[in-house]
Order: sequence, then structure tokens, then C-alpha cells
Amino acid sequence: MCGIIGFTGRKQATEILLRGLEALEYRGYDSAGISVMTKDGPVTVKRPGRVVELCSVVAERGGIEGTCGIGHTRWATHGKPSEANAHPHISNTLVLVHNGIIENYLDLRRELTAAGYTFASDTDTECAAHLIDMIYREVHDPIAAVRTAVTKLTGSYAFGIIFSDRPDEIYATRRDSPLIAAHTEDGSYIASDIPALLPHTRRLTRLGEGELARLTPDGIEFFAADGTRIEKQPDTIDWTVDAANKEGYAHFMLKEIHEQPDVIRRAAARRVGAGELPDLSTDGVEDDLLRTVDSVSIIGCGSAMHAGLVGRMLIESLAGIPVTVDLASEYRYAPPVTVGHTLAVPVSQSGETSDTLQALRLARKNGLSSLGVINVVGSAIARESDAVMYTGAGPEIAVATTKGYASQVTVLAMLAVKLGYLRGRIGAERASELCHSLADVLPANIAEIISRRPEIAELAKKIYSHDDLFYIGRGPDCAAAPECSLKLKEISYIHSEAYAAGELKHGTLSLVTEGTPVIALATDPKYYDKMTGNIREVKSRGGYVILVAAPDFPSPDEYADDVFVLPAVDPTLSPLESAVFSQLLAYEAALLRGCDVDHPRNLAKSVTVE
Repeated sequence: MCGIIGFTGRKQATEILLRGLEALEYRGYDSAGISVMTKDGPVTVKRPGRVVELCSVVAERGGIEGTCGIGHTRWATHGKPSEANAHPHISNTLVLVHNGIIENYLDLRRELTAAGYTFASDTDTECAAHLIDMIYREVHDPIAAVRTAVTKLTGSYAFGIIFSDRPDEIYATRRDSPLIAAHTEDGSYIASDIPALLPHTRRLTRLGEGELARLTPDGIEFFAADGTRIEKQPDTIDWTVDAANKEGYAHFMLKEIHEQPDVIRRAAARRVGAGELPDLSTDGVEDDLLRTVDSVSIIGCGSAMHAGLVGRMLIESLAGIPVTVDLASEYRYAPPVTVGHTLAVPVSQSGETSDTLQALRLARKNGLSSLGVINVVGSAIARESDAVMYTGAGPEIAVATTKGYASQVTVLAMLAVKLGYLRGRIGAERASELCHSLADVLPANIAEIISRRPEIAELAKKIYSHDDLFYIGRGPDCAAAPECSLKLKEISYIHSEAYAAGELKHGTLSLVTEGTPVIALATDPKYYDKMTGNIREVKSRGGYVILVAAPDFPSPDEYADDVFVLPAVDPTLSPLESAVFSQLLAYEAALLRGCDVDHPRNLAKSVTVE
């Protein structure tokens, strides 16, 4: 949520800032702005709306000449979207951009008002700007001023700051909100996330908790929280500029759907060792650690939590280990009772999800071992986990996750197979079959589903005008249904809910009326008899049923209005196929409804505030 970009160097800053903000649009925002240091001082342009509108305003004024500046995309947390509330914020001696939430801003506002400061916005950020300004005017040292100011802040922050009397320098610091820095021959950069810097370099340095940075055209100095100089080495990111571009697809979401066969193949194949058996040694996950696990606690938000639901089904069925799945925002305040050696598994695409990070810290404080399932190398959750299984999905730009979810489920599936094999719950033959299915069969099947997009588009025409829709399933399909449902609601804005099919008669059937669309997932033979009964219940009340079934479902046309037959795969892995079908259904429905597929309203890609 929100995005920061900053540059100081030997090139004009405005274009770098605007392109950087465009690269950060996926994080979700409602306002945007930039401030560039000119020979006459800082020139700030900001407004509510999209970055393209900001670009137009800047172009109308003939651009802004200057080689040092900061930019920001804002997600409203304090104060409505408006020009006054947009960043950068200005105080007497500085301009500032901020990601995060200052929790004690009301107390600070009162103190600063008493000290003679006036406020032009309703934001918590302006309090930070005035506080740093007040201290700077006393100490005349940027690092000292920032260090002192942040000790008075409660909450999370990532700051980019330019002091008027140091017009070619940017100062940065962070706590519980991500910030990266980079230096090239053109100058120095800061940003909230990797895509903003990929056009300039793949060598990036992450600021640690409480660390500070001083950026100049000639280099970057890093400081610990106590103000002492520290040395930091950059990481080389294996993402490319092309990976963060649409590459001819109409939308990032469509591109990322198409990338899933390769993403799943890579995530599984790198963890298949000798004898086609699971091998997590490349992740640094020792067999001895897994042998001693008595229970697993999966923690995540949104789609990552939904991946955890599938992970729970896989681990419990293959390894016989009890698993809890918790929303990170709830875990933080009511962690589950643990049994014996519990392995905490935080799941996060960005590795910076605030609630998941705080939940991980609580789990570790309570003595749990931790194994992160993370996409972004070197992110906060990755750094703070005892071990990490990287999903390797590459940059995911569309707000609604597709390949991120698929890669998380694949990694959790490989973990489940490994646990089951180590504990003797499944033999070598079964383990090998599952590894083959994950690395070879599933990627081919998903490519086939994607090739049938026109068939799915026809189904979308039958549901897109409805206001309500339900997904139902049993067993693995019950675990798959919440993510399938979420895709539809977040992209097409159709109200969709997922239910265990057996729960229909316990209340949900009251919502089924003539023509209500119900998507029934049925991929496991042991549930077919019960599912046919559930489908009849829906049909008898006038519901319109789309049956998404495995090839061996008996006489599907007798039960459903429309049928989509998935390619054959082990039923425990079918949630990945159902997910891809649902992603394409949601995509096509969103197009028909005229929705912004890559940037759905009110949603952010990376939720880095609580």
C-alpha cells in the first residue's frame, strides 16, 4: 500500500519519478504527487487520481527542471483522497513522503499546534514532517533530526526526506514498512519495491529495521538506528524489466495467468531430487527439522491464507500432522494453542505483509520454529524466518494474485509430500507420483485450461450480469472454493461466497432463487454422490449450476446447466486447476462489466500497514 520513489543524480528527476510511480501503481493508491528540487527551491505537484493524471498536470506546466526529487502514491488512511492530503508534504525546511501509519499522530498534532505549527492536511504524515522540521531547526543535522524524531513516533513508517538546504541529498529510514536503495553511475535511488528500480539496476540494498540512509549523486551512506555508520552489501535481483511489463498482453493479470504453467513447473521441479522424490535441501530445510514437527501453524492474509487452506488439506492428508490456518490479523491477538514442536509457516507474496510479519514475530517470541513461504528474496518475513521456501513466481503486478497463489500452493504441496514421505505416511511410489504430477502433469493441464479461454468466456457471459454467486465444494474442492470465489468478487465486483457443499441446507439455500448462479467444484470421486445431491438441491430451487468437474464425474450433463471438464489430475492437487478456471472466469466477467482488471477499486497489492 502506497509507494515511494526518490532519485538524486546527474539526470533530470521528474521523468524518473513519474515512471517509478507508474511501476508502483499495482500497490494500490488514490492520490499521487512529486516534489523536485529546482534552482528556486522545491516544486511540488500532487493530486487525487491516477498517475497518468499527475503526468498530464506536470506536462501542462512544462515539466520540472531538477536532478533531485521524491514521489509518492497514497492510499488514504487518515483524511480523504484530496490534493491537500496527497504527498509529498511540506514543512519549513523539508519535503517528505511517508508509507505507514503514525498511531500517536493526534498527540503529536496537539503538541505541534501548541508549538506554533499549522496544518494544511488531515494526515498523520504532516505531523512527522513538522516534527522533523522542528528538531532539524535545533540540531541542523539531518541524521540526528530524523533519528530523534522517529523515537517519538508510534507505528510504522518508511520516509523519504529532502531538506531545502541540502537540495541534492535524500534521507530515508524505515520501521515495519519496506524501503530499498540503489546506486548507479547516474545517481542514487530509493523505492518501496523492486519494479520501480528495475529499469535502472538489479543491484538493490534493503534498509533494515530502524536503519537510515543518506543518498547523494555519488553514493549512499547507511547508518544504524544509533547513528553509527554501517556497511551494507546489495543483493542482485534475478527479475528483469520484461518480467515487469505486459509483453503484449492486454492486462498484467492475463499475462500472469499465462505464466502459471512455468511458475508451477519451476517451483516443483527444483524440489524433486534423486528417484523423483521430494528434496528440500536447496531451500536449506533439513530433514531433521521436519521429522520432529508435531503440528503446523500456517499464517497468511487474503489469497495467502487461502493457499494455506489447501496446504492444510495436503499436509493433514499426506503427512497426518495437525494443521491450523489463521488469518494473520487474528493470529496476532489470539494465536492458536500449539502442540509439541509447532512449525509456523508464514505465507506472503511480498514478504512484507504487515500483519503476517507481526504474527511471525509473535510466533517466534512464543518459541515456534518458522518456515516462510515467500516470493521476494530478502524481504522482511524471509529475513526473520528460520528457513525459507521461495516460490520463485517473479514480479506479480496485477493486484489480484494468480501465479503468486499457484506458486504458494505448489510449494506447500511439496512440503506436504516431503513431510508425508519422511514420516512414512506415504511410500516412495506415491511420493514420486505426486512430484511428477506437480512438476509435469499440472503444468501441462493448466496450459490446456488456459487454451480453453473462449469456452470460459462463454460461461462468463451467463453470470456477469448477476449480483450474487456461490461456489460450493467438498474435500479438496472445499479448500479451493474460497480463492475461486475471491477472484470473482475482487475483479468483477460480483458478490461471491464460498461454502462447504454440505452446509447448503444449514442456511445458504435460503439465498438461492430463480437463476442464482452456483459453481459446483467436483474433482474427488469419494464426494461425487454427495455433490450430486447438493446440485439437485440447488436446481430444485431454480439455481443455475455450472459444474466444474474431473473427467470421471458420472453423467455431469444430467445435473448441471453447463459443465467445464478439468484435465485429469490427482484430486489432492485439483485446487490449482479450479483456481485457474476461476481466474479466467473472473477476468472475462470483469471485462464484460467494464472493470479495471489490474487495479480493482479499494484494493492494494502489498498491504504494508495494519
